[in-house]
Amino acid sequence: MRNPYDVLGVPKGASEAEIKKAFRKLAKAYHPDSNKDPKAKERFAEANTAYEVVGDKDKRAQFDRGEIDAEGKPRATGFEGFSGFGGGRGGGGGFDFEHMQRARGGMGEDIFSSLFGEAFRAGGAGPGAGRGPMRGDDVQAELSVTLEQIAADEKLRLTLPGGRGVDVMIPKGVVDGQTIRLRGLGGQGGPRSEPGDALLTIRVKPHDRFKVEGADLRVSVELPLEDAVLGGALRVPTLTGAVEMKIPAMTSSGRSFRLRGKGLPKKDGSRGDLIATTAIVLPTGDDAALADYATRRREAKAGAA
Repeated sequence: MRNPYDVLGVPKGASEAEIKKAFRKLAKAYHPDSNKDPKAKERFAEANTAYEVVGDKDKRAQFDRGEIDAEGKPRATGFEGFSGFGGGRGGGGGFDFEHMQRARGGMGEDIFSSLFGEAFRAGGAGPGAGRGPMRGDDVQAELSVTLEQIAADEKLRLTLPGGRGVDVMIPKGVVDGQTIRLRGLGGQGGPRSEPGDALLTIRVKPHDRFKVEGADLRVSVELPLEDAVLGGALRVPTLTGAVEMKIPAMTSSGRSFRLRGKGLPKKDGSRGDLIATTAIVLPTGDDAALADYATRRREAKAGAA
């Protein structure tokens, strides 16, 4: 696979926000549901794998240090005993298959499999060995979640294609359209073969009150006229219950207030903010005192002009 930074089209020093923005753009462009190009599925999977690596703080650091590859797999190191094609410890000028068999238990298996093919993975060591069983197929599924479920870090029950039920923990920092890989929960291959993976696409349901902006949320709150003039305490809805917010006197419509930590979870465990924007609401019905005040105010302004 290509370098994850190249796949997402961002430099190595890109910020977390830049990486997330680049992934969302690619996910929207190449998701199989909206793009019927046969190559779109491959591009979408490639972008998702890249985001799994550099979109995660710890994995990104491991990749930058060369500890994992572009697919998030550990890089194989430390094969001093493997002497290659020129000769082996057996002294006969061939491979030391005894040493290779011991290496199979560690990270070296992928390297040797690439050299000798599936025959080595299946247990064979030479030309006479048969081809091993194929890996099971990957399966695709979707999981619809609400903002409340994301905020509560809920574990959800999902039925995969084929009827298998699994519990899924919503990952922190998840974005709409992101695909997560559930290892080993795909289709079963032949005997002794590895199962495939389940590729789970997250769909965030639209909310009737909150608008999502990354990890932040926006909400409009009604502000009574008297509180706008005199100030007071205003009840503001959040995903985990309403809270009180102090409003200063002479607050206009459209003024925004930031409530720290009342947004969505981030990958690092912190939370985004809730941005509440005021919308002044006039009294219903006739209000003689208010009408009289407005009339005198208008006349005063006309006289001063």
